[in-house]
Amino acid sequence: MKMLRKAVFPVAGLGTRFLPATKAMPKEMLTIVDRPLIQYAVEEALEAGIEQLIFVTGRNKTALEDHFDIAYELEAVMKGRGKSLDILAGTRLPAGAIASVRQQEPLGLGHAIWCAREIVGDEPFAVLLPDDLMVGRSGRPGCLAQMVEAYERVGGNIVCVEQVPPEKSASYGIITPGARDGPLTEVRGLVEKPKPEEAPSNLGIVGRYILQPEVMRVLDNPVRGAGGEIQLTDAMAQLIGRQPFHGLTVEAERHDCGDKIGFVKANLALALKREDVAPAIRAFIATLQ
Repeated sequence: MKMLRKAVFPVAGLGTRFLPATKAMPKEMLTIVDRPLIQYAVEEALEAGIEQLIFVTGRNKTALEDHFDIAYELEAVMKGRGKSLDILAGTRLPAGAIASVRQQEPLGLGHAIWCAREIVGDEPFAVLLPDDLMVGRSGRPGCLAQMVEAYERVGGNIVCVEQVPPEKSASYGIITPGARDGPLTEVRGLVEKPKPEEAPSNLGIVGRYILQPEVMRVLDNPVRGAGGEIQLTDAMAQLIGRQPFHGLTVEAERHDCGDKIGFVKANLALALKREDVAPAIRAFIATLQ
């Protein structure tokens, strides 16, 4: 079993749900309190031992790489004013830590992952969707770190799953569950965005994956799935029975920041965990009641 060293971040989306804010700014640069979504995902990956971060980008996405670059003028001004640079620590990564590749057409998540095939090579890799903000519960590792712990025990492919309301099954890939071992559930089948009456369970896949490189071979010969897109779920389904495949229910707080309501809720939830801003936020909320 090869060690997990690489992670793919599909960040080529246009962010149309957040227009006009995302007309000129990547949606992954939208901030939760004082950090952009992409930084939360990158920090989660680094905590899990990831060494190389692969951004699958599109046009007008250079801000994502710039965010993790050295900002000489900013740092010089801060130093000149006697300000600490510690606040920028999470944005300065070692040389070569980030690689990027373009997804030139919006053909779906499976296609975005396939675009990273040359950089991934013959290694297992993680996939993190920054829209799904995963906050580790107190005293527990982050979501991907928990998945790595499970991967080191059972190998193969692992997806993060959570119980979803039946009426929302058409928004998720749903697993057909097999044997359960605590938070681990054997995956016997996968269905992308089924109708509620056709869903094989209430366990939906959320934005974290650990996959074997063979999924890239499947994506070499893609089939258009739900929505006419190349679906990662359909490709993963072909690995079931050929490799170990499990769903992991993690101890983490998930915020779906892919829409405005989830984004606002995430800002409130994380602000209330921060000692520097929580008292003022609580006081403000009290004035609204």
